[in-house]
Amino acid sequence: MTAPPDDCLARNEWICGAYLSSRRHILWDAVVQHLQLTVVSVLIGLVIALPLALAARRWGWAAGPVLGVTTILYTVPSLAMFSLLLPVYGLSASLVVAGLVLYSLTLLVRNILAGLRAVPEETRQAARGMGYGPIRLLLAVELPLALPAAMAGLRIATVSAVSLVTIGAIVGYGGLGNLIYSGMNTYFKAQVLTASVLCVVIAVAADLLLLLAQRLLTPWTRRQS
Repeated sequence: MTAPPDDCLARNEWICGAYLSSRRHILWDAVVQHLQLTVVSVLIGLVIALPLALAARRWGWAAGPVLGVTTILYTVPSLAMFSLLLPVYGLSASLVVAGLVLYSLTLLVRNILAGLRAVPEETRQAARGMGYGPIRLLLAVELPLALPAAMAGLRIATVSAVSLVTIGAIVGYGGLGNLIYSGMNTYFKAQVLTASVLCVVIAVAADLLLLLAQRLLTPWTRRQS
C-alpha cells in the first residue's frame, strides 16, 4: 500500500510541512533549550574571560599562560572534553554548559585583550591628567574603546556555541542537536533538515543581534566609517 500523495511524512521527504505542524511543540522545546544553553554558557564565559584579559593586560607575564591555557582548551575535541568533565557534572545540562564555557574562553580572552591593548597610551594619559582613577579609567575609557574587538570575539563565540550545543545530544542536552541525533538514527529526513536549518537561523540571528548591539554601543565607529 503506497502513501497518499500529500503525506510527505510517510514518504519521508526532506521538506515536509506536515512535520512542522505536527511537531511544533517538540521543535519549540528544542529551540528553547538550545537558546538557554547557548546564552548561559556565553555569559558565564564572558564573566570569566573579562578578569582573565584584565590580568593578562595588567601583568605582562600572565598573558602567555592565560592565552596558552585557553588555546589548549579550545583544541581539545568536544567528545574528549565532555568525557573529562563527566565525573564532575554527570549527565546534566551543566556538563554541556561547562564545556561550552571552556571553548569560549580563547575567543573572548584574545579579543578583549586585543581591544584593551589597542587603546592609545596618549588616551590613557589624557584621562589620568583629567583625574581619572584606575577603575574610572577602565570603565569610562578603556572598555568602551575595546568594545569593538570584544564584540567581535563575542559574536564568534556565540555562533560557535550555537553549533557546539548540538554535541550535547550525546548526554541528552543538545537542544536541536537531540532532534538531529535521533533523526539520523532513524533516517528521519524532515527532522534532520528542519533542526539543522533552525540551528543556522539561530546562529545568523544571534550574530545580527550582536552586530546591532555593537553599532548601538559604539556610535563613534559609525561616524568614522
